[in-house]
Amino acid sequence: MIEIVRGEHDTGPPTTPKFLENLKHDVLASIVVFLVAVPLSLGVAFAAGAPLLSGLISAVVGGLVASAFGGSPLQVSGPSAALTVVLADTIATHGWPVTCAITVAAGLLQILFGLTRLARAALAVSPAIVHGLLAGIGVTLVLGQLHVVLGGSAQGSALANVLALPRQIAAHHDQAVLIGVVTLAVLLAWPRLPKPVRRVPAPLAAVALATGLSVAAGMSLPRVDLPAGLPTLNVVPRLPDGGWGGFAVAALTIALIAGLESLLSAVSVDKLRGGPRTDLDRELIGQGAANVAAGALGGFPVTGVIVRSMTNYEAGARTRASAILHCAWILAACLLFTGALRLIPLAALAALLVYVGAKLVNLHGLKEVRRHGDLPVYAVTLAGAVAVNLLTGVAAGVLLALAMMLRRMIFSGIHVERDDGDRHRVVIEGALTFLSVPRLTRVLAEVPAHADVRLELLVDYLDHAAFDCLRGWQQAHAGPVTVDEIGHPWFERGTSGAPTVRRSVAARVVPRWLAPWSEWQAEHVVLPAQRTASSLLCRGASEFHRRTAPLLRDTWSGLAHGQQPHTLFITCGDARIVPNLITTSGPGDLFTVRNIGNLVPPADGDDSSVGAAIEYAVGVLGVAEIVVCGHSGCGAMKALLGQAPAGLVQLGSWLRHGEATLRRRSREAPLLLGGERPGAEADQLALQNVVQQLETLRGYPVVAEALARGGLRLTGMYFDVGAAQVSLLDDAARGFVRAGALEH
Repeated sequence: MIEIVRGEHDTGPPTTPKFLENLKHDVLASIVVFLVAVPLSLGVAFAAGAPLLSGLISAVVGGLVASAFGGSPLQVSGPSAALTVVLADTIATHGWPVTCAITVAAGLLQILFGLTRLARAALAVSPAIVHGLLAGIGVTLVLGQLHVVLGGSAQGSALANVLALPRQIAAHHDQAVLIGVVTLAVLLAWPRLPKPVRRVPAPLAAVALATGLSVAAGMSLPRVDLPAGLPTLNVVPRLPDGGWGGFAVAALTIALIAGLESLLSAVSVDKLRGGPRTDLDRELIGQGAANVAAGALGGFPVTGVIVRSMTNYEAGARTRASAILHCAWILAACLLFTGALRLIPLAALAALLVYVGAKLVNLHGLKEVRRHGDLPVYAVTLAGAVAVNLLTGVAAGVLLALAMMLRRMIFSGIHVERDDGDRHRVVIEGALTFLSVPRLTRVLAEVPAHADVRLELLVDYLDHAAFDCLRGWQQAHAGPVTVDEIGHPWFERGTSGAPTVRRSVAARVVPRWLAPWSEWQAEHVVLPAQRTASSLLCRGASEFHRRTAPLLRDTWSGLAHGQQPHTLFITCGDARIVPNLITTSGPGDLFTVRNIGNLVPPADGDDSSVGAAIEYAVGVLGVAEIVVCGHSGCGAMKALLGQAPAGLVQLGSWLRHGEATLRRRSREAPLLLGGERPGAEADQLALQNVVQQLETLRGYPVVAEALARGGLRLTGMYFDVGAAQVSLLDDAARGFVRAGALEH
């Protein structure tokens, strides 16, 4: 599928077999889309109070132009139910000729939006607003068309439709009600029928069955009124005599709603198909050109329609030829089957629109909105669209979304916790601005006057007003106040007279659980009279209990009854090497053995400390991998080269296990690190040492047995301290290569 869609963008002529294969699929898909589009085009025009023929005109002309010049190969355009509400108001206010001029103006606006590359900006609209807008359109459409299904006529507003509905339900019902009920019943039952039956589109089946019933029963009902011949209304778009503000608002509303639906539809189709993504700016220009053409010929406004586009894709369309051909079939139907179209009861179209309107209330989308906490935005948009108008609903939704976003951005969590004795912790998280000062003042007032206070700031912004509030309280508090900042030192910079005024220049701070004590255990911001001493280890343990333990408590709880590590990690005792950090591993992953020089004594030697760990890790724990990790600047390697400190008897005895590495260096070719030889002799020896220790490991019976049955892997690793770079042993490279190069 991906290769086929890419062919849509090829500059050269397609090969004949591929062209014919694509054409076969496109023809079949175009017929299916045509069968869906005809009843929907008529129904949409009917629901808006537009001439019925205007729906077919836009399906043919607008669809053809948008398909030919738009940026989405599989998008199908035409009249959409999403525009019925705004079109109904526009027609009632301005009349049809002026509405056609408004459609042309909306198209010109869309072209302008596309030329100025604003299409992507439309996708920034909150999904809650989009779903709320479509739901508002759907509710309004259902309320209006229910009256038509029940044999009456739609009222002037959604509220009026609701108030009049009980009276309409209780009124006498004629044959139109039966046709509407039959149409709805077929639409609801069709998805549950066998798959071969469902190959016929549900809208076509429902309207066809309702039409057949009305004709067979000889019902006298209002039906579709279409002229014979080419679909033309002989309507010339006319500018209004006045009320230019309303004209502009209507044009902007249509341009925005039609453009937004078109772009969302194109993106939805992109998610299903493979290949290049839609050129959204080109798509918006194509939609604008289609609206200019449709409006000029007296047609309904055009938009990319998600129902038809999805139908096109699911029917097997491969290129834009499918959407173009479906326009040709609609034109042929207008010329050859006008008589059949005139038999369609208007009640069937109204029932079809009730069904389509109900589908616009997307329950799956509503669930997603609720999960993301945006239900208020959805509800406000829907209520505004139904109670007032679409623009009011969108404006209300946008304002609420902005307010909620602002609250989330500036919200700061402020609370007081009491530690042992008279010590209190004041924890502040988030952005601390002038808006938070009233609440900050109230919380700080809860702290007893002489309490020992630790003020923990986990803030990503601190403005002047909030700083003044904190600093003033710190100076006025009778007890000691220690300010502990996790992250950028906003408060410390403020007290030093060089405050940070923009987030963009805030320093990137290493989290404390990754940084050495020296980088975060500097003197905290306290007043001279309030300073107290605390050991580095004690302070680090306290930080662990406050920050890290709550995050990993569940993990350790699961490990409380035993361990099952993946890797035995043998490395040097050098303080700069942190195994879990350089392997991004956590509790329970590594069974770690550390010694001077990451040495492995021979299996038949007299030192069993490392051997005991190897036997336990492989024989009992069943690790899948053993890693030997060396590093740059290793003191043990320097000692082997004759730079050992004098008088260290135990160290000298231990380093005898490294003599095999020295012998290896003398007989083997130098190893490469990242394709080059290390500059320092000790670093070259460290590389050779890793290889030698792996060789020594193979002499352990428990290791040899696990290797023989394929249950164990030996890995050589090297860490360049200065570059913070992990490299892995690769025989093919005659040395060590960067870890990312071997990632599978």
